[in-house]
Amino acid sequence: MTGSLQIKNNKYYLLLNTHRNGKRKVKWINTNLPVKGNKTKAQKLLREALKQYEEEQQRWQEMEDSPALMPFTDAIKQWYAYKTADIECPIDPITQQGYEIMMRVQIFPYFTEKGYRLCDINKQNLQAFINEKATRGKLDGSGGLSGVTLRKIKSIINMTLTYYEAEGIIDKNPCRFLRLPPKERHEANFFTMAQIEELLSKTKENNEPLYPMIRMTALYGLRRSEALGLCWDCVNFENETILIRRTVTKVSKVVAKDKTKNETSRRSFPMTAEIKELLLSMKEQQKKDKKFYGNTYCDNDYVFRWEDGKPFAPDYITRKFRKLLKEYGMPHIRFHDLRHSSASNLLNMGFTLKDVQEWLGHSDIKTTANIYGHLDAKRKISMANALSMSAAERDAGTSHLIGLVS
Repeated sequence: MTGSLQIKNNKYYLLLNTHRNGKRKVKWINTNLPVKGNKTKAQKLLREALKQYEEEQQRWQEMEDSPALMPFTDAIKQWYAYKTADIECPIDPITQQGYEIMMRVQIFPYFTEKGYRLCDINKQNLQAFINEKATRGKLDGSGGLSGVTLRKIKSIINMTLTYYEAEGIIDKNPCRFLRLPPKERHEANFFTMAQIEELLSKTKENNEPLYPMIRMTALYGLRRSEALGLCWDCVNFENETILIRRTVTKVSKVVAKDKTKNETSRRSFPMTAEIKELLLSMKEQQKKDKKFYGNTYCDNDYVFRWEDGKPFAPDYITRKFRKLLKEYGMPHIRFHDLRHSSASNLLNMGFTLKDVQEWLGHSDIKTTANIYGHLDAKRKISMANALSMSAAERDAGTSHLIGLVS
């Protein structure tokens, strides 16, 4: 690399000639030093700049000669660039947003501070990283990250190291030997039928815009993303059915998808008479809104939207629902817990876990059992009572026969 001092607009500039991959590149750097009386300072800056760029060029050359010497954060970035460019197995947009947040917030700051290279990564320093995040991972300093979040972070690191192992750049992937804390069992909160009726009554009386969405979510056990993704082309008034086949989700930005979480989440519901009346009323009102707002109306096919046609935002639903419960003096539950409420109330009515699995669109009944198995107690008690009664009747029948014989 060579360089020289140049003068432009009565100020010193550094002119650097770099060479990489056989190509010459000229770089101008403004020193902001006036020409008069600053030549010595400018020459010093030139020497420092040449030294810095030569060291940087040496690092690049080392990485090209031995990729294992690259910083671990750069290795993750290169893997991610490869992953996002894979058109045969593309990353889901929501998953991609989650990766980017995890990398930016949890992974990069830690490994940048440690200064680890790809070749430095081993079981010991990865375990130290996991332990650190498990105890002090939350940004607000309130404690460690959950087992679920830690597994998402580990997944990114594991995929990165697996990629470089497959490329022959590292000998083995040490990530597979890590110990993670167990996943916490989340006890789902829910409203009873009486509480659901109270909530619906209050939101209807107050003409709350979220009332229709709350009503349908509590009835059909919808995910928030499924309710927001419901469009009029999936509402069949003639056959009286509602098809769930789209979602609207947000991690860092809103993503609308023409598919559900999984294949079994794509499901059809019968339209009750009350829901049919509600939807017909909403559709008629949206026609009036469109006429009123004219050219400023945000025309779309979503069922749940504002008067000007703009669809409800996912974040708004969460915030507003929390605010409504506080205003009505009702226990705090998440909007997603309306889905749990639907499931728990179905179980209390005597429906089976298999019924609930199909209603909620779970791909595996194990998922349903893990979340709601403990709520199936009433049915199990009835089964136990039935078996006990049968045994008593059997004993009574035996005693009667003995009496006849004697």
